[in-house]
Amino acid sequence: MARITLSNLAHSYFPHPRGEEDFALKTMDHVWEDGDAYALLGSSGCGKTTLLNIISGLRRPSQGRVLFGETDVTDAPTPARNIAQVFQFPVVYDTMTVRENLAFPLRNRGMKAAYIRARVDQIAAMIGMEAMLDRKARGLTADAKQKISLGRGMVREDVNAILFDEPLTVIDPHMKWELRTQLKQLHREFGHTMIYVTHDQTEALTFADKVVVMYDGRVVQMGTPEELFERPAHTFVGYFIGSPGMNLFEAEVAGPLARIGSHSLPLGADYGRPAGRVQIGIRPEFVQPTDGPGLPVAVTRIEDVGRHRILRATLEGRELSIVLPEGRPLPGPEARVTFRPDRIGVFADDWRLAPRALQRIA
Repeated sequence: MARITLSNLAHSYFPHPRGEEDFALKTMDHVWEDGDAYALLGSSGCGKTTLLNIISGLRRPSQGRVLFGETDVTDAPTPARNIAQVFQFPVVYDTMTVRENLAFPLRNRGMKAAYIRARVDQIAAMIGMEAMLDRKARGLTADAKQKISLGRGMVREDVNAILFDEPLTVIDPHMKWELRTQLKQLHREFGHTMIYVTHDQTEALTFADKVVVMYDGRVVQMGTPEELFERPAHTFVGYFIGSPGMNLFEAEVAGPLARIGSHSLPLGADYGRPAGRVQIGIRPEFVQPTDGPGLPVAVTRIEDVGRHRILRATLEGRELSIVLPEGRPLPGPEARVTFRPDRIGVFADDWRLAPRALQRIA
């Protein structure tokens, strides 16, 4: 296992990049701690797989260094990095049995037969393939083959890190949940450093100790699921994390007040007069219908999702989502709402601002 350090790392697919816009990965410096489970989360094309391939050695970065512990592995080939990697689509040996596929990485390293049998049985139980161990991989479904690939990636206990590149794409939804649970159990038991690439926030938030959110080639925030939900550092994090995501509104901010169109609302802190494109953001969970003074909204539809209802409305022509707990009375089509001041985030050019009081304390 190893701590992974990315130092002044950036990558461009152009041989002679002329500016930042030519970089698929913008310059970053991060330390990923030994034994933690990380999820690389973002939409397609944000740089997740490029970064994973640089860590694994499948691609060399245009600039910067990759260190495993104190060892610089920037120019080291993949086999020399002592990692396991599971890809989006299954990679198995069709002429081998399931048992032989799972055992292959251990036999290749000269492990003892008794250890191989025990370890293969353990992994087969984890992926639900005990009854298929003596079947040839040829003819198995893509779902079953991917489980073999997943198991083979996890069968070694001596690796520096296990890297997963959207490994559950071809797995059915029920099995996805089971395998994510098993991955968490494996991590708790053996403490491997794990990096899991996905565009699915549910996968990321249920798997990882820390989620690394990427947008346009940048890591815009690294934190626990709670931190990403409570204090998104970037508007993309606010919008991408949560279902529905954060409500965002263009606003004018002056001290402790924000103005949306013709309406003012308190912010609960002094933000001065921020420059640039200013927005306020609030989670749908912290927008509350009220019978008293509030912001006038037009409710356009109601979605009942079981444990709560989602009200879709408009405020000053912009869409607004409201999460209403089950049992709460529904407002009429013309309603008023309040925003919890302590839950409002202020963003300038997409980045979260700290209130002035916090800046003075810092």
